[in-house]
Amino acid sequence: MTQRILPLEKGHNFRELGGYQTTDGRTLKWHKLLRSANLAHLTDADLNYLDQYGLRYDIDLRSEDEKAKAPDRLPANATYEFLPVFAVDETANSASQDELYQLFSKDPLSGHTRMQKVYDNLINQPHSKQAYRRFFELLLANDQDHQTTLFHCTAGKDRTGMATVFLLSALNVPAETIQADYLLTNLASADFVQKSLQRLQQKTADQGIYQSVQSLLTVHLDYLQTAQMAIRQESGTIQNYLKTELQLTNHDLTDLQKIYLM
Repeated sequence: MTQRILPLEKGHNFRELGGYQTTDGRTLKWHKLLRSANLAHLTDADLNYLDQYGLRYDIDLRSEDEKAKAPDRLPANATYEFLPVFAVDETANSASQDELYQLFSKDPLSGHTRMQKVYDNLINQPHSKQAYRRFFELLLANDQDHQTTLFHCTAGKDRTGMATVFLLSALNVPAETIQADYLLTNLASADFVQKSLQRLQQKTADQGIYQSVQSLLTVHLDYLQTAQMAIRQESGTIQNYLKTELQLTNHDLTDLQKIYLM
């Protein structure tokens, strides 16, 4: 799993989705799908690496405000697609430290509770559903060999995490593999999270804020389970959700598997 993490200088949580096995014995193609955190701080060497990797499409799932604060840096041959899942950054991953102090009280569970609400919104908000429908339209358009699509948000873990859950489910990847990929964020972002928390500790001794921010910066299994519960309440199964709420047809699912599986 750790070999999926791309060796970039200034990008974190950049990961390859190729190589995952499906329930019917097929395999996701390499150099077709990447998931990541934001692209704002990539070095020229990083951009050259991604260009050589085959990156041709960048799908930005962030809000307008997040994009304005930290615009993506793109390889020369990549096309940019702006696809906000939320109108504003409900995850608070783009919030300043002063904003975090205002958002979170001394209750150490406030960050965790907020993230569970975020995952419920990812499933139930009409705007989120519309964005994820468009996400699949863009994936279906990437039907040429040797062209990689990358999708990301600010931290590459929540909006991007659920996009990956939807995608891998549509490709019939086992639930255990999907869960393992979701949790890999904590390893792929470990250095970034540690440095962020160290800076926070230098400014406050409030453990409530510290634990809340830690909850914002990481993923937890019960976040994913919150989304799964919302899917069950909405549609019964994730396969039904893909069809009824994200409007994927059987033909779409077949085409996705032709494009991304071997």
